[in-house]
Amino acid sequence: MKRQLLTIKQSAKLFGIVALSAAIAVGCSATPAASPTAKPAGVEQGVKVVKTAKITKQKIGEPIEQVGDVVSSVQLDIVAKAGGEVIELLKKRGDKVEKGDVLFRLDPTDTLIQKDMNAVNIKSAQAGLNSAKESTSNGIADAKDGVSKMETSVNDLEKAYNRLHNDYDLGLATKTQLEQSETTLNNTKKDLESLRRKLKTLQETNSLAQAESTLETAIVSTRNVERSLSNLEVKAPASGVLTDLNVTVGQTLTPGGRVGEVQQTNPVKIKSQLTETAANLVRGKSELTFYIPDITAKATAKVTYLSDVINGQSKAYDLELEVANPDGKLKPGSKAQVELTKEAEQVVTVVPSLSIVREGGNSYVYIANGDVVQKRKVELGRLNETNQEIISGVKEGETLVVSGQHQLKDQDKVTATSE
Repeated sequence: MKRQLLTIKQSAKLFGIVALSAAIAVGCSATPAASPTAKPAGVEQGVKVVKTAKITKQKIGEPIEQVGDVVSSVQLDIVAKAGGEVIELLKKRGDKVEKGDVLFRLDPTDTLIQKDMNAVNIKSAQAGLNSAKESTSNGIADAKDGVSKMETSVNDLEKAYNRLHNDYDLGLATKTQLEQSETTLNNTKKDLESLRRKLKTLQETNSLAQAESTLETAIVSTRNVERSLSNLEVKAPASGVLTDLNVTVGQTLTPGGRVGEVQQTNPVKIKSQLTETAANLVRGKSELTFYIPDITAKATAKVTYLSDVINGQSKAYDLELEVANPDGKLKPGSKAQVELTKEAEQVVTVVPSLSIVREGGNSYVYIANGDVVQKRKVELGRLNETNQEIISGVKEGETLVVSGQHQLKDQDKVTATSE
């Protein structure tokens, strides 16, 4: 009896297992397997599913900096324009000087002697000119007197000739007498013309030229000596720092020799050399921000020069800034950091770098406009981690395809979902 009950229980259990297996089989055949390529409900055949996001502006990084050299705005040579022995030294290397400050003096003894000699030459030349004027004046007066006397003689001879001619017509004078009177009159007229020419020559000719030239030469020589005397005080050609002075007391200098240098340090210049990309960041700007680490805070500097063409030697674009330096904190030879961009310029249009499609050396993104995408060529800028700056091609607020873009072509229809 017990064995029959056990057999009935085992049969019932086996029947339950078979029934459950059948139910599972029926359920599996009623529910189709999920396809890995299945599209969401409501998506049309051939429409691609992508994810999109709005293009925004973000800070791409810190302002771009360039190292620059601080240099003096002017470097002028100190030249001894006069020669002589150095008798006094008033400044030394490293001193600050103002334009016109006396740096050192030369012995004036020889120049003062030359000045005295020129004074004597001027006095002598003036006396010679006065004498020449008097002589010329007397010569002209004598010539005028001679002409006047000769004119009187001609008049008297003309009257005598006329009387004799009348007597000849009356038979009271011979022909020989008439001819002699005519000859005397003609000769006297020739003498008168000769005197008149001499007078004209005296009046029109500058017989004082040599004496006047001698006096002018002496005067010019005196002015030259006066200039030489002023050059015996060698002065600073500009305000700044006396960076070089190679003279000592007792040293004899020759005219025209370089003896030192003055560098003007207010204002100073900051010079730098830029790549083409960096130069383009500066073009059109009138001033830039700069600082010297641990020495000066950030300040602005005027852009005085940016070359239009590349420097043939440095293969870079030359940048030059000018900065007021009244307190002398900016030392020539130090290095300054020049900010080529401002904080505001760091906020730019960016896209996720993974949204960019690269083809044949060009870069593209897809912009969704409704249910259609447009393929855009873009110009890339700076990269900051996962964000890529876009210089041109898209603008803030447009809808960017950020996922699924590699399956797209221009003007494809899509269904977009936002990230």
